Amino acid sequence: QVQLVESGGGLVQPGGSLRLSCAASGVIFSTNLMDWYRQAPGKGRELVARISGGSNTNYADSVKGRFTISKDNAKNILYLQMNSLKPEDTAIYYCHTFLLGRGYWGQGTQVTVSS
Repeated sequence: QVQLVESGGGLVQPGGSLRLSCAASGVIFSTNLMDWYRQAPGKGRELVARISGGSNTNYADSVKGRFTISKDNAKNILYLQMNSLKPEDTAIYYCHTFLLGRGYWGQGTQVTVSS
């Protein structure tokens, strides 16, 4: 059974920081691809950051230099450190993984960037 549970969202001012966490079960972090997606109101879900089993990372152009994805393989926790936040970062953030040809999603955590 794969379960993904996000936490750490909240309300922050522009320029502020948040760290999101995703606690995972049923996933082997050393081999599985792990993602952070986000979905803003009225928009589709977009890939924000990805980390491979070997810890290679990729980022959307809109967050490069501001966000950092990382993981703790022993604890099965995925992180997204978000710095220099902008209003356009406001969205529900989801963690995601692939297993046996299908995707798995957490329930999401709300991030709101507003003054």
